[in-house]
Amino acid sequence: MKLYTYDPAPSPQRLALYMRCKGIEIDTEQVDMAAGEHLGEAYRAMVPDQTVPALILDDGTVLTEVIGIVHYLEALYPDRPLLGSSPLEKGLVTSWDSKIYSMIFMSIAEALRNSSPGFKGRALPGPLDLEQIPALAERGKKRLAWAWEQLDQRLADSPWIAGDSFSFADIDLVVSAGFSGWVKCTPPENLANLHAYLARARGEIG
Repeated sequence: MKLYTYDPAPSPQRLALYMRCKGIEIDTEQVDMAAGEHLGEAYRAMVPDQTVPALILDDGTVLTEVIGIVHYLEALYPDRPLLGSSPLEKGLVTSWDSKIYSMIFMSIAEALRNSSPGFKGRALPGPLDLEQIPALAERGKKRLAWAWEQLDQRLADSPWIAGDSFSFADIDLVVSAGFSGWVKCTPPENLANLHAYLARARGEIG
């Protein structure tokens, strides 16, 4: 199998940190998103979604969503489980990871893609060209400010976002916290639980 990715982008970072924590090594090729390589015909022929990361399996199957790639790799490399071990842990990790993606990651993406000149006419990833909606950028920042507070409350009672064990949900939150700097809406300094957690999580990742 072969992984196509672009290290500076947030979604590839989610997968890269997961692989680092698991000790997984895969043949990898960088796709220069800054130069628009992911929108070119050569990449589209391999990955019709025109997104990164994309994992192409030996039988030609293409996995393009980070969560799908992670589930596939978790089944192949079960040591140090990052999607939970028991049925309850698996449910909690999946639930919290979904919350982080919708509350944090998508709020940042909404703010960024609807305001940055670099995404003019490209307000959503993939093959469909859509114009920016400035009001969505403001909405994304408001959603993000609210979400940071909710997560700070959660972390007052839990060492990790999904419970007692470090998981992929924590990786996604760490990446999202870094990604939030792209829209200048990072976690406020007064959210002590969240900042203490982020320090622990970054140390866990290494």
